[in-house]
Amino acid sequence: MYLSISRRFEFCASHKYGVPDWSAEKNFETFGPEAKGRYGHGHNYAAYFILHGPVDPQSGMMLNLLHVKGKIAPVIDGRFDHKFLNLDTPPFNEIQPTPENLAQQLLDEVQPIFSDDHVTPVVCHLRESPTRAATAYHSGRTESDLWMDFSAARRTYSPHLSDAENRELFGRASAVGGSGHHFRLRVTLQGDIDPHTGMIVPDQISRTVLCNLRGELNHRNLDDIPFLSGQPQTTEILALYIWRKLKPELPMSRVCLYDSGGFFVEYHGNNEFMLGLAAQFHAAHRLHSPNLTDRENEELYGVCGNPNGHGHLFDVECTLCGSLDERSGTLQNVGRLSAELADILEEWDYKHLNLEVPEFGNKASTGENIVRSLWRKLDPRVDGNLQRLRLLETVNNRFSLRREIG
Repeated sequence: MYLSISRRFEFCASHKYGVPDWSAEKNFETFGPEAKGRYGHGHNYAAYFILHGPVDPQSGMMLNLLHVKGKIAPVIDGRFDHKFLNLDTPPFNEIQPTPENLAQQLLDEVQPIFSDDHVTPVVCHLRESPTRAATAYHSGRTESDLWMDFSAARRTYSPHLSDAENRELFGRASAVGGSGHHFRLRVTLQGDIDPHTGMIVPDQISRTVLCNLRGELNHRNLDDIPFLSGQPQTTEILALYIWRKLKPELPMSRVCLYDSGGFFVEYHGNNEFMLGLAAQFHAAHRLHSPNLTDRENEELYGVCGNPNGHGHLFDVECTLCGSLDERSGTLQNVGRLSAELADILEEWDYKHLNLEVPEFGNKASTGENIVRSLWRKLDPRVDGNLQRLRLLETVNNRFSLRREIG
């Protein structure tokens, strides 16, 4: 099992793309509007730093995320926030300030400041805009995320199932008239960063490829697309189609297709599917360890140890792996998964975890302990197919547990 904690930071900065030796025309062909402004343009960035290490059994924490904030914030504020990156923040006077290069630089600068801690920053995910992001890993691997929205109509059903089977599996979504869906697609690219462009694939190329895909899918009835006609009309099959459509043109590692209701499907190639579902619960808690003195608790947990407690609207995201059932076109029964997850969260919803949930009576209700407890409850109910579980305590703090690194 691989447990990680994540802290989110925001900064705003300006930059300009362009290779000095190239003509204005070639720069525009490569970078598009990002190369237009002579004096740069701006973005509001969100950087997510993911750390891994052992959990202290007494505190129930890997590391206090306020401590993480205190160490990383000076780097963000001093080097990146409110800067024109090309002129104010080396090495971006020599390399392109692309999300790929920025994510790697941020990770490189943050890693040494945790040398005295027992945790290691292993990933930096940088979101530049709603359509562009990048991820740098401590292994040296870099990924680029491209996002696209489209709307389409479909009847969610399988022609290989009876009407009764379709109704049981897909519910009202199997109605003959179909319904409208708004999809959000994330395409993840993996490969070497070009030293001239600072990208895995130049923006103009990837934008053109996705624009062509959107033109094919947007405001269409999916049953009218030849590949999909006669096949199960499921999100899994649509993700597979998108992969096959884009793979010849882009160096993809995976696609992730978000449907309605917090439901999504990932496809990694080689018939490797993952299915995810999000849910929420309201709970109060107090960070307090019975194994520590009052003073130690106060020093460790700070305001989170308020004797009267505090609370959150917790977001939970579970992801399952498995094989595609070709008859139904599904990986898992989403209705069953939703019911199992809701049943587990019902035990904690509108409760004080320390006072009303027995398993936290003798241990701290930290995010690390909560996500591990949820895993132990949910995994047996989904036949041991749980692959990843995420707990978002706030928009800034996230705890993740996965079966394997990847």
